Amino acid sequence: MDYVSALVPPVVMAVFFIGVVRVIVKTQGGAAKAKEDAAVDAALARAEAAPQASAGDA
Repeated sequence: MDYVSALVPPVVMAVFFIGVVRVIVKTQGGAAKAKEDAAVDAALARAEAAPQASAGDA
């Protein structure tokens, strides 16, 4: 029975890992994808528009 107790933790972790991957895959896209993409695009635009400080300005 020692082999059963040795195999249970890896099996449980594998099941949880598969569940996490399935949740991540299922939540990609959908109704909120356009809103999330717009938020990322706006953040990138703000980062690119911000004045860049060079090393000599300090």
